[in-house]
Amino acid sequence: MLVIDSLSKTFFPGSVNERRALVDVSLRLDEGDFVTVIGSNGAGKSTLLNAVSGRYTVDAGTIEIDEKKVNRLKEHQRARYIGRVFQDPMAGTAPNLTIEQNLALAVRRGKPRGLGLALGSRQREHFRSELRSLELGLEDRLSAKVGLLSGGQRQALSLLMAGFTNPRILLLDEHTAALDPQRAALVANLTETIVAQGKLTTLMVTHNMEQALKLGNRLVMMHEGRIVFEASADEKAKLTVPLLLDEFAKIKGATFDDRALLN
Repeated sequence: MLVIDSLSKTFFPGSVNERRALVDVSLRLDEGDFVTVIGSNGAGKSTLLNAVSGRYTVDAGTIEIDEKKVNRLKEHQRARYIGRVFQDPMAGTAPNLTIEQNLALAVRRGKPRGLGLALGSRQREHFRSELRSLELGLEDRLSAKVGLLSGGQRQALSLLMAGFTNPRILLLDEHTAALDPQRAALVANLTETIVAQGKLTTLMVTHNMEQALKLGNRLVMMHEGRIVFEASADEKAKLTVPLLLDEFAKIKGATFDDRALLN
């Protein structure tokens, strides 16, 4: 369970570059919720995920994971609770390590790692079994350096790694945006499968409205650091892209079209 209560975050306060990235943001995800977050550039979507993960400290408000306040925990300390996949396929894996070494690191996330990454035959077989679910042939390339994989393969691997230890919260930050349409569709489908199988509580940021409608059971819309629209599971089932654009158009002083939202 994730409870975000009255979060505020201002960058460069008191300067000419002051920007209010989050303004009194509150959001609750119950066990197993999959919430998609949409909004234009600068709406505060990624800042929200960075605040939850501990990459950014907040000026006000609280973040609770399983009824435990985590505001004072550093990013590496929150890693025991959180899995994350970034927009950049290169960000979630270590390119100079092999596939099996990356997976071994994922298993040890948030735990003391010891002095090495020694792997036994049982663990390797477990890795192969998990990799088969990706249907990319990576189960036969355990010793290959991750830097040799394509962007789509690396992002699929990052997604598998993020869900490897059944994190309490899974954060997905536009994790298909840098991929070509075919690979983006593959990773989106894998996302749906991994979240469903693990019953993972998930917060996903996306610019793709069709993806936001297809994935997850709830949807929120952000604008200028605020949540300006929320749709429950029943409401989300009735939404369409035109209806979402209409909701953006209702925001005072804001005009949007599908190109502006998806850019």
